[in-house]
Amino acid sequence: MAEDSSIEPVEGEAPVATPAKRKITRKTAILAAVGGVVLLGGGGGAYMMLAGGAPAETEAAAEGHGGGGGEAHAKGGGEEGGEGGAHEPFDVPPIMVNLRSADGAPHFLKVHVMLLPGPKATEESLKAKLPLVLDAYQPFLRELRPEDLAGSAAVFRIKEELLLRTREAVGEGEVAGVLIQDLIQQ
Repeated sequence: MAEDSSIEPVEGEAPVATPAKRKITRKTAILAAVGGVVLLGGGGGAYMMLAGGAPAETEAAAEGHGGGGGEAHAKGGGEEGGEGGAHEPFDVPPIMVNLRSADGAPHFLKVHVMLLPGPKATEESLKAKLPLVLDAYQPFLRELRPEDLAGSAAVFRIKEELLLRTREAVGEGEVAGVLIQDLIQQ
């Protein structure tokens, strides 16, 4: 009888109730692990969002407002390093194309992009190769269907495809990225 009950009699004292032990089931362990991952991921994401770029920006601002040497370093740093971020984005004129549709109804797409110059690029070289870039974009954009533009992943896929076509047209090292300014479907 003592094995079935959670009350254990002790000699000379009144019976004391002991709580029954809870078993940790597989479901409970999985939920605890998922909760821990979510908390760690959320904390890490919040840290990266709030503290990600602030130290580098404040160091650059401190160097720029410092003595005479800091100003010379700030002006010459982008040209000597040849980094893609030091150049201004290159504006590509908006492109308007008709989309391929199964129902035969007219669908149009207007795309306005900017190119982030790479380490080998100059504004003149990008301007000279702009017709090649536009020519590379046209067939891809015309083959898109309205369904291809649905969802948030569509913009990412289009950016990647435009970047690949840009690099094929102008060469490696000329373009570091493609920024989509407008993507309007009508």
